[in-house]
Amino acid sequence: MLKILIRLYLVTIVSFSAAIYLVPELVVKVFHERFITYNLDYSRGLQSLIVKQFRGVPAEQWPALAAEMDQEFQPLHIVLTRNDDADFTLYERERLQRGENVVRVGDWGWRTLAVAPLDEQMAVQMVVPPDPIDVSLLYRSINVLIGATMLACLLLWLRPHWRDLERLKHAAERFGKGHLSERTQIPSSSNIGSLANVFDTMAGDIENLLNQQRDLLNAVSHELRTPLTRLDFGLALALSDDLPATSRERLQGLVAHIRELDELVLELLSYSRLQIPAQLPEQVEVSLDEFIDSILGSVDDELESPDIVIDVLLLGSLERFTLDPRLTARATQNLLRNAMRCCEKRIKVGVQVSDSGCEIWVDDDGIGIPDDERERVFEPFYRLDRSRDRATGGFGLGLAISRRALEAQGGTLTVEASPLGGARFRLWLPTPA
Repeated sequence: MLKILIRLYLVTIVSFSAAIYLVPELVVKVFHERFITYNLDYSRGLQSLIVKQFRGVPAEQWPALAAEMDQEFQPLHIVLTRNDDADFTLYERERLQRGENVVRVGDWGWRTLAVAPLDEQMAVQMVVPPDPIDVSLLYRSINVLIGATMLACLLLWLRPHWRDLERLKHAAERFGKGHLSERTQIPSSSNIGSLANVFDTMAGDIENLLNQQRDLLNAVSHELRTPLTRLDFGLALALSDDLPATSRERLQGLVAHIRELDELVLELLSYSRLQIPAQLPEQVEVSLDEFIDSILGSVDDELESPDIVIDVLLLGSLERFTLDPRLTARATQNLLRNAMRCCEKRIKVGVQVSDSGCEIWVDDDGIGIPDDERERVFEPFYRLDRSRDRATGGFGLGLAISRRALEAQGGTLTVEASPLGGARFRLWLPTPA
């Protein structure tokens, strides 16, 4: 908001300064004749008195009289000059030859020179000098005070906007972090009341839609598990009987499909639970090397080929770090399973702790992920083609669940190219405040 105030003030003060210096010049130029006429009338009386003083003495005494009057009229200067002096314009010389007075105007239309003819050859000038330094400083001080006053007025005007915009920003940030019940609480009388009302309405609609979606997903998932369990139990009973080899193979295939559906339901429930912001993550201090070792042990049995090698790189002294062990383990396990499906022979897990947080990355030596699909892989149910996922397993929810598990703790999950040639999934968790 400070940037808004500075920009608004700069625009205002620059516009004001430009108007102060440009508008008077434009007006004087457009109405030049009127300003000349006004200053001629304004100077006529003083010029007449000066001319009478000169004409009351012989022409030979005019220089001495001019010097004497110059001293008396300070800071104005009284100067004796010729009518055809080169400093005069052609228009001014013609007026002096006709016996008419001449004036020049400067800034704001004020006269800077007044000339009155004495005879056909000589004229007397009344020169208005520029303002002294102290007076110029006073004028500049006035401009500074005007600028300060404008700043104070802007502050008074902007303060309620600032307060309400900060409140709107705070509400938007909390809403974006998953606190769907957050509202601005800005009254309609506010200058941004209509904007706040639109935001609150939008937030309410989004909250209702997400709640309905989550409730529907939970209801369908729970309802699906009951018949799936019955089918699994019934097929298990059927397999306990003596059956022909062909029938037994078909029933075992059905059991595999049912258990795959059950696993999908569990994934959907996990994804749905991570969408509930009210469930704050746990904060448990763990030993990172033991934590990573337990995760590797949990997925060791899932290696499809004994030739796959998993390297672990622990950088620096791994201190204990505070995190949610359940969410972080789930995210890391999903990344490892994904790497197992996609790698050729090698997987590398790295861990590094810094003052800002903890970073864990998982590399594989597969074919990698194209640049234009690196964000899409985190979308629910999005799967790359079979050339990337050679096992064709998974439901496209693992990476989405992993990212939500990290975001629930204030962390991030990104993907980039791996030094091994495949993909690197980089998991980052901030140091708890």
